This record gives sequence, C-alpha cells and structure tokens, in this order.
Amino acid sequence: MSDDAPGDSAGEQVQAAEREAAKRRILAQAEAERIPVEETTRAMPDRRWRRER
Repeated sequence: MSDDAPGDSAGEQVQAAEREAAKRRILAQAEAERIPVEETTRAMPDRRWRRER
C-alpha cells in the first residue's frame, strides 16, 4: 500500500484525522478533570477530621 497513490487512502486519512482529533479531545477533557495528586494523597490528622464532621 502506497501513501502517494491518488485517492488510494483518502478514507484512511480521514479516519486517521478523526482518531487524532478524538484523542486530542479526550486528553483535553482528562486534563480539565484532573485532580492534582497533592489533593488526593494528603493525610488529615484525626482531630481535624473529627472537627469537620
């Protein structure tokens, strides 16, 4: 299969472009929803946890 053949892989090129765009959208959404690790692993002292309840 040759990439320089006219019309040979136009459909494949469109699909590849769509996959790349979808990948970028997913990565952008994941980055927007990401929680910094500092916020997920921070330990709270027992006294503070009880007070906030």
